[in-house]
Amino acid sequence: MAKKVVATLKKAGGITYARAIKVVKTSSGGYGFEEKIMVKDDVPNFFKA
Repeated sequence: MAKKVVATLKKAGGITYARAIKVVKTSSGGYGFEEKIMVKDDVPNFFKA
């Protein structure tokens, strides 16, 4: 049921960023998406939380 999408945003000679999207359950009982652009090393922690 979970969806995991990661698009890598590369910067030549710099830090590699990634755009991560995950499905989260809202307080009303429906589902929504949470999207963040972060350093590639932080992506696993984003999906664990």
